[in-house]
Amino acid sequence: MNTSVDAAFDRLVHIMAQLRSPEGCPWDREQSFESLRSHIVEEAYELVDAITNKNVDDIKEESGDLLLQIVFISQLAQEEGFFDIKDVISEICDKLIRRHPHVFGKTKVEGSADVLANWEKIKATEKNIQKREDTSILAGIPESLPPLLKAYRMQAKVAHVGFDWEQGNVLPLQEKVEEELQEVRDALSFKESQESVEEEIGDLFFAVVNLSRHLGVNPDVALQRANKKFESRFRQVENMVHEAGKEWNDYNLEELDRFWREVKGSNSATDKNKEASDSSLL
Repeated sequence: MNTSVDAAFDRLVHIMAQLRSPEGCPWDREQSFESLRSHIVEEAYELVDAITNKNVDDIKEESGDLLLQIVFISQLAQEEGFFDIKDVISEICDKLIRRHPHVFGKTKVEGSADVLANWEKIKATEKNIQKREDTSILAGIPESLPPLLKAYRMQAKVAHVGFDWEQGNVLPLQEKVEEELQEVRDALSFKESQESVEEEIGDLFFAVVNLSRHLGVNPDVALQRANKKFESRFRQVENMVHEAGKEWNDYNLEELDRFWREVKGSNSATDKNKEASDSSLL
């Protein structure tokens, strides 16, 4: 770090220590590792939203909020005699150097795929050296990770060691999605138990995530985009309902669907005009 960065970081660490001091903030003094868990998750998602919205000011602010959680955790750990912020920084620096032998050593790589494969090999070696009970390739993926993202991470991790569908050929993956969809249909047709239907739906999701990954699409990002699109369109339908001076129960599903198709058509035309405008600037 340069002097100005050192000073800025030291200032944050000292502020956090003061907040936790006997003369500090009552709320900050009441916090624990457990109580901060929800805040860490919330701040991470707020940063994700800022990045998605491409708002640089928000990205800066939310990055600070997330950084604060790390400093907060480190302060709590220091008070308990576990570790401090210097230990946290030192450990991640050492890890980055160990896992980038193509930068800090003499290992040769052809591209990012080799980098990720080496990363997993080095990580597995580290687990054996540290004699961790779980040395699986899948160890370390958080249990609390959202299921869609967890499926994506598991598939990516095993792919790094060669356990994957053939690269560049998505036809078998498309067929797998169709196969899983048919199994959902069969479960419904044969009136199988709710648990069986749930299992088949889960298999379908897993197959779609695999297809997404092979197409270079992060399914979590794709679903987030679909959610945002649905929200935008539904809000427009809401406006149409309110502007008509009626209540929701005054409309039948066919009438509401007509609103939806109108909004969808309007959005599609706007998107095409935007694309044409954008292309004219190239």
